[in-house]
Amino acid sequence: MKVTLVMAITLDGKIGKASDHLANWTSSEDKKQFIDITKRAGVIIMGKNTFNTFKQPLKDRLNVVFTDDKDLPIIDNVMWASGEIKPVLEELENKGYKEVVLGGGSYLNTLFLKQGLVDEMIITIEPKVFGMGLSLFKEEFDIDLELLDIKKLNNNTINLHYKVI
Repeated sequence: MKVTLVMAITLDGKIGKASDHLANWTSSEDKKQFIDITKRAGVIIMGKNTFNTFKQPLKDRLNVVFTDDKDLPIIDNVMWASGEIKPVLEELENKGYKEVVLGGGSYLNTLFLKQGLVDEMIITIEPKVFGMGLSLFKEEFDIDLELLDIKKLNNNTINLHYKVI
């Protein structure tokens, strides 16, 4: 199963000011691209903090939310997950999904990358600097990437598409 990490970052590599920081700082072009990519895949995987920044589950795709919380509500288009990542990916594959989008946050991004489960990264760099905040990853890595594409989304925003090698 193909796993594509899709995130917007500031020029200084931050995905938000804090875990509850809404992603309303990203450009409309990035938001459109995010919607297109996640709808094509049919599944977005995220942590509960990221999920909580949305007002509701993302429509027209399965929202897989990793959390250790118990007694979670039943919500349409939401699959709660916990524990190991690989069995969740296998379950999604058994349901017919061929690709998933990893949509954060930094803790979950780190777990996937540490386990060698990220195939590609699509990173939008927005013209912002937060100085402090949440990084794309929580640990130090030495991962090589191959640049597949560069797109200018608008006059100030660029998008980078990498393959993890």
